[in-house]
Amino acid sequence: MKLNRTAVAVALAMAGGSALGQQAAVPVTAESSIQIYGHLDLSIDTLTKGIAGKTNAGGATATGKLGYQDDISSNLSYVGIRGSRELVPGGLRGVFQFETQIDVSATPGPSVSSSSSDSSVKGALVSRNSFLGIAGGWGAFKLGKTDAPYKLSTARMDPFSATIGDYNSIMGNTGGDNRAEFDTRLSHAAWYESPNMGGFRVNALYSPGQNRSSDNSMVASGEPNCTGGNSPGAVPSIPGTCTDGSFGNAYSIAGIYEAGPLYLIAAYEKHKDVNRTGDEAPPFPAAGAVGVKDENAFKAGIQYRLPTNTTLNFIVERMTRNAPDPNANERQRSGFWLAATQKVSANDDVNIGWAHAGKTPGDPGVGSVDNKANMLALGYKHHFNQQANWYAVYARQDNKDGAHYDLGASGHGITTDCHDAAGNCFPGGKIQGLSVGMQYNF
Repeated sequence: MKLNRTAVAVALAMAGGSALGQQAAVPVTAESSIQIYGHLDLSIDTLTKGIAGKTNAGGATATGKLGYQDDISSNLSYVGIRGSRELVPGGLRGVFQFETQIDVSATPGPSVSSSSSDSSVKGALVSRNSFLGIAGGWGAFKLGKTDAPYKLSTARMDPFSATIGDYNSIMGNTGGDNRAEFDTRLSHAAWYESPNMGGFRVNALYSPGQNRSSDNSMVASGEPNCTGGNSPGAVPSIPGTCTDGSFGNAYSIAGIYEAGPLYLIAAYEKHKDVNRTGDEAPPFPAAGAVGVKDENAFKAGIQYRLPTNTTLNFIVERMTRNAPDPNANERQRSGFWLAATQKVSANDDVNIGWAHAGKTPGDPGVGSVDNKANMLALGYKHHFNQQANWYAVYARQDNKDGAHYDLGASGHGITTDCHDAAGNCFPGGKIQGLSVGMQYNF
């Protein structure tokens, strides 16, 4: 009986184990391979918004359950299939990947809360990095959607990734919302990944805006959400429904150098014609004060492993927006990340991280305000083996009076932000919490 080669490969992949995040492909023939892989991460958390008794600029007092809330969270759990096939003997290969988030502890579907609305279904097929491309000795060219080079270049520098201490609560996050605009996945994209050239690599991506409106106020063609992460208004076909960060073309590039214990990066990303007109609410800011302008981000980082089994990380970041009125510009600032991991045994390590968000020129509706923030994260991780571990993380976000940065942005399944039960935002919160979880990789 003739067996289907793909079916045999899938069966073999499901039967065979693999190392943490580095699965070995299962051969189908000498010319092709296919692989099933996955990552499961669930945690039990308890967090408080730190806004009890606060009154915002509109005179509202925070309402609802304002103390600690317990939750069980799926933290970027996912499953995927990837493979390749030889197209030209000894050279060109076709490559593909389909990856999907798994909401293990929650019901998959659009996310709606008092502070945000997301029309996308994270548990849908190919909701995460997915592509079709070609690869050879010259590198790889791919089409699909992916974490941008800007994001990927420093991902290894965050030992708290996908936990409540994820550095995306500040890094790459211009305004402190539950989305990090410059540390994100870009859809409908084309990108190039270079080979290793004496320790140096470069990755570059282009994502066309696919927007029929002149100010990017509509949903991009083929997408459920406004570009930038927000859910559209009730009538997506009418201009004016994507006015809180929707952008046109996106460009992302990262240069990486790695040699022994040293890892260096420099990365840049540009979003064209970012629509922030939803922040314009006369009398201040007046119409045109925020506008539709380009936003840019640049960062440089270094990671170094010491002989003492200590890994040190440092990132400096600068994000800019040429807003017409500086007093309404809350998207331009500097940021810093410092983190260290110390192995205390063959199976145990401790982590500490500190992120700082600098002051912006202004803030819509307020003007010049102290909106700096500092996040502290502490963690412990025990590795049972290369595939499984458990961890504990404590994180605290210390927002100054005008800041509203959260915990867990762009990674943790359940975020904690400045909004009360009625949806009102209260800057200056002292958000903090504890998370204990387990990860399993296959």
